[in-house]
Amino acid sequence: MTTENDIQTNKRYLQLLSEKFSNSDAAISEIINLQAIMSLPKGTEHFVSDLHGASTEFIHMVKNASGVIRRKVDDVFANTITEEEKRALCALIYYPDERLDMERPILEVNGKLNDFYSTRLHQIVEVARAVTVKYTRSKVRKLLPADYGYVIEELLHESPKDKDRANYFNSIINSIIETGRAEQLIIAISYLIHSLAIDVLHVVGDVFDRGPGAEKIMEILSSYHNFDVQWGNHDIEWMGAAAGNLALIATVVRVSIRYVNIETLEEGYGINLLPLATFALDTYGDDPCTYFKTKDFENNPRLKRSAALMAKMHKAISVIQFKLEGQTILRHPEYNMQDRLLLDKINWKDHTVGIAGTNYPLLDYNLPTIDPTDPYKLSVEEQALVDQLARSFRKSEHLQKHLRSLYQHGSLFLCRNNFLLYHAAIPMTADGNFQEVDICGKRVSGRALMERADQVIRNAYYGKGKSATYHDSLDYMWYLWCGEFSPLYNKDKMTTFERYFVADKSVQKEVKGAYYELANRRDICEKILQEFGIDPAEGRIINGHIPVRTIKGETPMRAEGKRFVIDGGFSKPYQEKTGIAGYTLIYNSHGIQLVEHEMFESRQEAIRSGADIHSRIELQDFSGKRMLVRDTDLGQQLQQQVEDLKQLVSAYEHGIIKEKQ
Repeated sequence: MTTENDIQTNKRYLQLLSEKFSNSDAAISEIINLQAIMSLPKGTEHFVSDLHGASTEFIHMVKNASGVIRRKVDDVFANTITEEEKRALCALIYYPDERLDMERPILEVNGKLNDFYSTRLHQIVEVARAVTVKYTRSKVRKLLPADYGYVIEELLHESPKDKDRANYFNSIINSIIETGRAEQLIIAISYLIHSLAIDVLHVVGDVFDRGPGAEKIMEILSSYHNFDVQWGNHDIEWMGAAAGNLALIATVVRVSIRYVNIETLEEGYGINLLPLATFALDTYGDDPCTYFKTKDFENNPRLKRSAALMAKMHKAISVIQFKLEGQTILRHPEYNMQDRLLLDKINWKDHTVGIAGTNYPLLDYNLPTIDPTDPYKLSVEEQALVDQLARSFRKSEHLQKHLRSLYQHGSLFLCRNNFLLYHAAIPMTADGNFQEVDICGKRVSGRALMERADQVIRNAYYGKGKSATYHDSLDYMWYLWCGEFSPLYNKDKMTTFERYFVADKSVQKEVKGAYYELANRRDICEKILQEFGIDPAEGRIINGHIPVRTIKGETPMRAEGKRFVIDGGFSKPYQEKTGIAGYTLIYNSHGIQLVEHEMFESRQEAIRSGADIHSRIELQDFSGKRMLVRDTDLGQQLQQQVEDLKQLVSAYEHGIIKEKQ
């Protein structure tokens, strides 16, 4: 019970709260509203990871909500419509514009277009009504389009099954058709269903690299109603490049060329690669650059430049990357990465390189821009090229907009509803303790390590010209990409140089940190959960980063169900390893499910057939007690707001704070 002492203790806060709720009636009204919200079923959360530029597949996942919409159609219509009709309805909801364009010409010839509109509007409103039951009218209203919001709201809250209201409902449908607005309403309601079928979208890292559509994914996410990202190593690579880290700018360009993904840079973000092409031709004109041929260049339909030119560009930017990385390592001996300094280990007489005390023949030793007396110094031409690339990254408004969105909606980890989300690893020692690491002058481990790294990542972007530690933070972004104790990498080394220049595969091996094996143990996962303030008995960890080779019998469920690894190969380059096309973890008021995606044939096939097949694994069933908003982290926050408002009402009643009109 609130006492006068409690009110006096919190008086300053309550006075601020009174600016929004100026009298008892306003505060009581909000208490009623919040308590009603807490009684609603929990919204549906979707967890995905490692999208890697697979924009077509990602868009389809968002549109079908990983099969949730199809299940709603089954629930609403059961056996009242055929399987073929269900598929047609789903295809319309997923891709309303394209499906209408496909159906319209046939229906116009048959004279059945208006009947089609009437049937589909009735059906699609029923599906929309089914997905809105978890939300307040206020929340639904905020997602309605301005032009048709009132009409859609009326349709959602009237039912043709109610005899007294059926005429009113049907008259709205008929008027929509008569005024030629049926298609606009179908499209608008379909988009509303997309938004409401997924209440919160969690992306557990790696939007970028490999696939050609990262900017399309980011464009969707940047305008999405509710999402968060737990940064992955490939996100940090791009975030560091956008912040101005030169080694990561070179890395982004190299990886984009290697996987013939330069349209993301050139067309998506307007990064000018012509100076690189010119420099590469001038420097390696007669060099076939055999070991730098781009991935699958022979039959890659996205290759717009000749394979020969791409190989030269690939080699040119790779050498620049190794120089810039060497400069970073020399600036930061505390990284303990001196074994990665290999350019100065080249023997130019016998064309070998010394690695860990052994000399290996170089596959390619035509390296005219490397000065043996100062191997990590950029040539004049290389420096001019790097400066130009840095300007392009800095001035790309589209890139900066998307990367700002990653900073604003992202974090290194997230604790939510007894889930702990992070992309890759928590660095650990072999005996199962948290590894202590120096991060920009502070020695930290466990949760403190993740919090410190998160702080440094933000300082690298926002601290330019404002923070004395900005340059160290910017350099640390590169360490996060490839450092041994980086929570986003956590391997003993990244052997990029060896894979290009040394045939012996033994030196290309990258040894994973202790975490990757330890985290398959229940007791270790419980230790990690406890470190992050999550009940180890109820909590679970969600990771991405390491593709689950389902084709070899691997499972995403690890550590007796305490950890889920949901990198299932969303991007096609990984699907040969995984055998599937990704996972979605779905957490709704009914339970927790793991959805395994089949390989996505094409957008055109989805529009044509509405086929949408997913395998589901029930992980936890709440059928005995449906989970409500009050049972979630949001519910705890709302309950605290209710308590604060009750205290404000008491302050008004005791005359401690004056009511306003």
